[in-house]
Amino acid sequence: MSTAGGPDDWRRLDRGTVLVTAAVMAGLACGAGVPALLALAGSMPWWQAFGWVAAGALVLIAGGAGADWLRWRRTRYRIGPERAELHTGLLLVKRRSLARERIRTVDLTAHPLLRILGLVKVRIGTGEHTGGGESTLELDPVSRAEGERLRQELLARRTVGVPEAEREGTLATLDPRWIRYAPVSFVAPLLGGAAVGAVMQVSQWFGVQTQLIDWVGERVRDTPLLWTVAVLAALALVAGVVGALGLWVEMWFGYRLEREPAGTLRVRRGLFTSRSLSIEERRLRGVELVEPLGVRLCGAARVDAVATGLVKDGEDKNADHRTLLPPAPSPVADDVVALVLREPVPPTSAPLTAHPRAARSRRLRWALAASLAPVLVLVVLGLCLTDVLVYAAAACAAVAVPAAVLLALDAYRSLGHALDGDYLVARSGTVRRGTVALRRDGVIGWTLKQSWFQRRAGVLTLTATTAAGDGAYPVYDAGEHEILDFAARAVPGLLESFLERPGEPGGHRA
Repeated sequence: MSTAGGPDDWRRLDRGTVLVTAAVMAGLACGAGVPALLALAGSMPWWQAFGWVAAGALVLIAGGAGADWLRWRRTRYRIGPERAELHTGLLLVKRRSLARERIRTVDLTAHPLLRILGLVKVRIGTGEHTGGGESTLELDPVSRAEGERLRQELLARRTVGVPEAEREGTLATLDPRWIRYAPVSFVAPLLGGAAVGAVMQVSQWFGVQTQLIDWVGERVRDTPLLWTVAVLAALALVAGVVGALGLWVEMWFGYRLEREPAGTLRVRRGLFTSRSLSIEERRLRGVELVEPLGVRLCGAARVDAVATGLVKDGEDKNADHRTLLPPAPSPVADDVVALVLREPVPPTSAPLTAHPRAARSRRLRWALAASLAPVLVLVVLGLCLTDVLVYAAAACAAVAVPAAVLLALDAYRSLGHALDGDYLVARSGTVRRGTVALRRDGVIGWTLKQSWFQRRAGVLTLTATTAAGDGAYPVYDAGEHEILDFAARAVPGLLESFLERPGEPGGHRA
């Protein structure tokens, strides 16, 4: 591709976009046309109802394809030596450009229709959060070869000082056995609830929701209520597990993590919708080892990148956008962390400094308050309305209080922080435990928070501010004096001017 940036270097999107849009609109027309046909057939002959629906479908398909043809005619782009430019729009013309030196991501995505036609959608981004999408250019679609060429050209960086053999290669590939972690994620119950809602919604579209509810009611009429609830919950859970397995296959099929010669980490994955996500290593500030409760109980973890320049607009807030490794056995996750950071030992496995017992007491109080609050509400309602609610409160307390206490103790055991070479390591959480290894030179500020209750307990929360990842990584409820020394040692010179040393007025405080 020429990169001279002259007037003749403008390129168009692939004309196959019109065919893709026509196919999508045809699918929408079929989805909306079937319920409409059933509704119209009750008040007119079938052939007449079909004619009206077919006419509406043709108008919808032609309108969508025509609008996309105009978009194709009015959209052009070029890659110059200094800037990537995109001009589009009919009545409202948009002219946008990105400086090439600020481009951080070039991600390729292709849903099944695009894959069939050999096309991809290209998102070029700087990773800056502007609120209006001005930090990204989207080419939807271009040919697969053109998308790959754009990715290689725009992410090309000179890397010096590192032998070629140490820069590139495959770091991790998919092991089909990892699918066993899909059912224990939080996605399974959510998909189960979504399946129940979808059945009810579809039955409403076809006007049979009342009959469906009556049919279910007849089947469980003579069944005890608790047994009925348990059976329905089990069916929803099974549906959620099946959905989670299917979603895992679609998302992670063909997964491969590679280090490319240009100093870029590339993740490729996807069964029906293929995805290619790239992260420049020079923008990497660390990693986070994520262990949701169910996955952690199975001895597995996920690895996320902590990097600057990742897309942050509304379309790409999904967590898997920065995931380097899906839930996998903990030894595999540790190996990937070490390979990604080029460290002999993963910093996330460093011994951590335990937090004072005051942190445990605080978590136990929170857990008891959260578990007993609904119990007290049920008791009050039971005394006012019916004794059944009092029994329900007792059952709720018997289950919720021990579970809350166990989670609180686990949350305390998960707390910890350490310095390991060039990295600051912090861990917290129980339902979602996260261990972040953040480069010390990536910390740009500290935030100290100490409530009245924390002050009485002698603990405080220290938050490391960075331009990468979530932007802030806290160390919760650490010992007041110890954590201030920790911050001063982690990034010398950043906090000392705000500290009063022992012997000075006020003691050792921030």
